[in-house]
This record gives sequence, C-alpha cells and structure tokens, in this order.
Amino acid sequence: MRLKRLSILNYKNIAQAELNLSDGINCLVGDNGEGKTNLLDAVYFLSMCKSATTSQDSLTVRHGQQFMALQGYYEREDGSPEEVCCGLKPGQKKSFSRGKKAYKRLADHIGVIPVVVVSPTDQSLITGGSEERRRFMDLVISQCEPSYLDSLMSYNKALMQRNALLKMEEEPDTELLSLWEDVMGREGELIFNKREQYIDLLKPAFQRYYSAISPEGEEVGLQYVSHCQRGPLTEVIRQSRPKDRIVGYSLHGIHKDEIEMTLDGYPIKREGSQGQNKSFLVALKLAQFDFLKQSGSRTTPILLLDDIFDKLDASRVARILRLVEEDHFGQIFITDTNRDHLGSLLTPLVGKDYHLFHVKAGEIMP
Repeated sequence: MRLKRLSILNYKNIAQAELNLSDGINCLVGDNGEGKTNLLDAVYFLSMCKSATTSQDSLTVRHGQQFMALQGYYEREDGSPEEVCCGLKPGQKKSFSRGKKAYKRLADHIGVIPVVVVSPTDQSLITGGSEERRRFMDLVISQCEPSYLDSLMSYNKALMQRNALLKMEEEPDTELLSLWEDVMGREGELIFNKREQYIDLLKPAFQRYYSAISPEGEEVGLQYVSHCQRGPLTEVIRQSRPKDRIVGYSLHGIHKDEIEMTLDGYPIKREGSQGQNKSFLVALKLAQFDFLKQSGSRTTPILLLDDIFDKLDASRVARILRLVEEDHFGQIFITDTNRDHLGSLLTPLVGKDYHLFHVKAGEIMP
C-alpha cells in the first residue's frame, strides 16, 4: 500500500496541507512541537480511525476550529486506487468513507490500510503497566483478524457487566454472573489463542531484527503469560468469584494478560540501557510489520518512524536505515529535527526514492 496524496484540514496544529508523497521515504524535518508528529498521526488516523497520541477525538481538531477533515489517496500493490476520507466535529460522531461509501461500523475499516508506528511513546511498552503490552497485541491482531476485534468488544462488555454485579451491596444474581462468565470464558479463549499465535510468530523475526540492529550478542526474549494457561478460562474465572466479590472486580481473565520482555534472561525494564531499550522497541515494531505484511489482507503496511534516531548511536542508526531501505518495507515516513543530519543519513540509500519536507508551525513545505 502506498499513500500517494494526503489532504489535511484543521488537524491539530496543521491548518491545511496538500502533499504529494514519495513511494519510498518521506522525510519530515523541523524543531520539536512544529507538527511533524501530527502529520504522521494524520496518516495513522486514516488507517486506524483514531489518533495514536490522544484518546479524545475532539483534541484532533485545531484550536478555534469547528471540524477537521482528512483525505488519503492510496495505490495498492496491483495498481488499483483507494480513497479514504474522514471528518470530525466535536460532540458528533466521526465519519469515515472508503471509495465514497460511508462505513456503518468503523471496525470494518481496521486492517484495510495496515500501519506500523515507531515513536518515543513506545517506551511505555517496557516501562508501563501490562495494559500497554496488551494494547500492543490488540492493535496488531485487530488489523488482520476482523473477528478478533468483535471478540475483544464482547469480552470487555461482559467484564464490565460482571464487575458491576461484583460491586453490588446486595448479593448479585448468580445466574447473571454465570452468564457473563460464560461470555468472558468463550471470547477470552478465542482472544488468548490469537495472542499466543501472534507472539509465537513474532519471536523469530523480532530476535533476528534485534541482532541486526545490535550485534553485540545479547539475547532478547518475549514470553506471553495468561490465566488461560491454567485451564478452561470459564472455570478459572468462576473459581475466583468469592475473592472477586470481596475486592469488587474480576481478578482473572485475559484482561490481566502479560508479555514478559527480557534481555539476556532478565527483565529489560530493569537491565536495559537507553540504546538497548530503543533497539528492542524498533526490532519489535519491525517484526510487527512483518506479521502484518504476511497476515490478513497481505498488504504491505505503511511504516511511520517518529524520532527513532534519538538515544541511538550512529552505528545502530546506520543498521536500521540499511534494513528499511529494502523494498520489503515499502513506503516509510521519518521525522527528525536536523535536516543536515537526516540528509546525510539518507544519501547512501541510493536504491530508495525519497522526498524531504520542512515543517514549521504547522506548515509543511518541500
């Protein structure tokens, strides 16, 4: 998939932009806070129906404006065109259309234009709570398995209903509890199987990319941990009911799943340097790219690299650029604060076409 042309109106600090893009690398240069990340976020929004940097849709509308609009004109691998448009007015439901036809459910758009983003916020995958690592799995799998998102929504609804019953002062209806536990067990095991398969498929590519970026011989690992590994999930949840009633929420289920991330057998959260952590995260996202490319619609994702050179030495940066210059990675967007620095890094990439854009105060210029 290639994004040929992008139209932006009132998206965050970008008042208006019409960009013709390279099929290879698109470089965005500018100081921090000028709008580079916002442009990448607009590309992400067109793929995922939401921002990567804020959970509130209304915050994507430029200050003082009444709406925002995005239009993306794409080309598939077979040369066929694809047009995606979205619009949003604060307080109203956002609209999405593909080929002039509006979606009835936004979930149906997820996976049509796969995308992978590498950004400074990825650090939370290592330092944050387990919900960050579950979100990492969910965002990827939902792009290639439409039924996965449905199962996740059903599970979360059942979890919310069960927790509401557990919080009641009077004794809750046991039949109703059993009903929601059945849903959690059924949908949870479907989710578990997909997550387990995803991590198993991700590991070899992840370890290969890490070795290519950081060839010092360190061993990196991923280990998926879930309550489903204790037995049938419905039984695990039901056996926990007395304790859950005391605390007022569900202690067991796939909403507690975890990914243990290790460096030489120890938690990278405790052992990793800044360079090792950054290399770990970049390798993880490149492996995610491979998974998406080989799964679902088998469409090459768009790769967004936001400020990835920070905290990496020159040798690691060079190795990453040698990896992404391969045609395997398709279209790439890269941000950096230093035009001369980025230009010198890209000059050796003779096999990759690239466009350079300068971003200042929300204005994007060639």
